[in-house]
Amino acid sequence: AFAIFHLHPDHLEIGEAFVQTTALPYALRIKAGKFKSSFGRINAIHQHAWHFDAQPIIYEALFGPDGISDPGIQLQWVAPTDTYIMAGVEALQGNNARSFGYTESNSLYVTYLKSSIDVGEDLSILGGVSLAHGKNTVGKETNVYGADLTLREQLGSYSALIWQSEFLQRNKDLGTKTDKQAGLYSELIYQYNNNYSGGFRYDAITKNDTDLATNYTGINTNNLDKYTAMLEYKPFPMSRIRLSYSYDRTKVIAGERKDMNEVMLTLNIAAGAHGAHDY
Repeated sequence: AFAIFHLHPDHLEIGEAFVQTTALPYALRIKAGKFKSSFGRINAIHQHAWHFDAQPIIYEALFGPDGISDPGIQLQWVAPTDTYIMAGVEALQGNNARSFGYTESNSLYVTYLKSSIDVGEDLSILGGVSLAHGKNTVGKETNVYGADLTLREQLGSYSALIWQSEFLQRNKDLGTKTDKQAGLYSELIYQYNNNYSGGFRYDAITKNDTDLATNYTGINTNNLDKYTAMLEYKPFPMSRIRLSYSYDRTKVIAGERKDMNEVMLTLNIAAGAHGAHDY
């Protein structure tokens, strides 16, 4: 059993609360409860384990700040091969109003295929494809497609170079028209040692054919992209200080395109027993 709770000034929110099997035959695993979907590369990863503090803009546009996080059931299977191959399916309520939102019955189904291989002693390659299919708030169908690729080169005991990228595309049928959005992020992280690391990420929305975009008459909604650089210092293994700078060209405020400059300084501390995150 596993649970995460978010504390707000006026209420307590259940982030995740689920049970998960540990010893089913045939390399099967079942999860049931409220959980973050394993769609894509980062949806199931909590913010404190991201390489950057901000959510990629394509994830924010398609799924909102919480991503796909719903009550439901998940079945995963690991193939009995030397190469890691994992297939999964999920049946979820469909609460995510950004892309789905039809909640009269469970209406969201997610499936994915993930694999990883080691090339030599130091290079690991991870990749996957995902599909989320469900009904939206007008009762029509939404399909979100995803593909991700991660390369990790181990340079030393505590030194590594990581390149991680994802591409997402959504087709949302609204009856009178189909909203189409697509985008990607690509990030490069250099971990110098156990204490210091730095990185750069590029985000972009490459297709933005939506009602929201066309309602801004005369405003150019192309070139929606964002550049972020970060430096990170870990005084000890369970803490992190991170400084980041972002140049954001995705905002429309009061009917005008606004380029935003953002500097963020964050402190993250973990206390008590804390298991390793999925790689």
